[in-house]
Amino acid sequence: MDKNFVYKTNSFYWDTKGNEFLGAIVLPFYGAFVSEEKCQLFGDVSGKKMLEVGCGNGQSLQYQGERKASELWAVDISEKQIEKATQHLKACGLSAKLICSPMEEECGIPVDYFDFVYSIYAIGWTTDLEGTFCRIASYLKKDGVFIFSWSHPIHRCVVAENDMLVFNKCYFDESWYSLSLDDGVLTLSDRKLSTYVNALAKAGFAIEQMIEESDDEFMQSRDDNSDFAKRAKMLPVTFVVKARKL
Repeated sequence: MDKNFVYKTNSFYWDTKGNEFLGAIVLPFYGAFVSEEKCQLFGDVSGKKMLEVGCGNGQSLQYQGERKASELWAVDISEKQIEKATQHLKACGLSAKLICSPMEEECGIPVDYFDFVYSIYAIGWTTDLEGTFCRIASYLKKDGVFIFSWSHPIHRCVVAENDMLVFNKCYFDESWYSLSLDDGVLTLSDRKLSTYVNALAKAGFAIEQMIEESDDEFMQSRDDNSDFAKRAKMLPVTFVVKARKL
């Protein structure tokens, strides 16, 4: 796996296609059928210093700003997404320190500074999970909280065939691959849950909570009978982790 190739491929996709095809997953939602309003992982963030990893269009930062966080910071690999976030937050009357950089690299973010670091469907793009978690730990104060969500790895292994869910990929296969989407290309790896758990432990985090079930009430309120919703009732499609720096 060539890190520079991954950076170039993925940043180009988010600069050109980005949310137009994939859509934006932003707070208060962690992903499909999982919400902060139900889970309450952050609690009261008033007066807290927040860093978002992979800020996209800035809507999750808006959510935290409107809940009275004292400082908003973010890093994103895409210059275009940083521009969108800057414009969006300005329109909302909010200010933030936004940095364009791969999450794996040193980019001037202060250490031992933040109360919360969070990432909504972005952490899985990292080319160095252990290194990224260690870097995030360095940004947090002692007892600071790291919250992130990503596509559940089992979801990537299963497809629907003849009204059945069948495995089409080995769960243990973490090799990198290219995915073609709407004339664009993304490069990613499907990591096991244990890979995330072990990387968190190595970086000095203690997991306080993990969520992988879909919210039935939320699904019913949306009256969603899509194939994706049916799948979400049978297996996890999103997982969320709340961990604390020891």
